[in-house]
Amino acid sequence: MEIIIAHPQNTEKLKAVKAVLKALDISFETKADSTYDPAFVSKILQGQQDIKNGKGTKIKVQNLWK
Repeated sequence: MEIIIAHPQNTEKLKAVKAVLKALDISFETKADSTYDPAFVSKILQGQQDIKNGKGTKIKVQNLWK
C-alpha cells in the first residue's frame, strides 16, 4: 500500500489524527522530532544506562567545589 506522512501543526491536531486512524483500525507509527545529533543522543542514553547499572560516582553537592 501507500505511505502517508502527516505534519500536524500542534498537539491537538496530532491527537485528532491518531484518533481517526485508531477509529478506522489503521496501523501507524510515530517518531519524535529531534534536533540533536543521533551520536550525542546515543552517548546520553548510554550514560543513563551506565548509571542504572551502577557504573558511576555520586558526589554530594557540598563537595562539588572542594
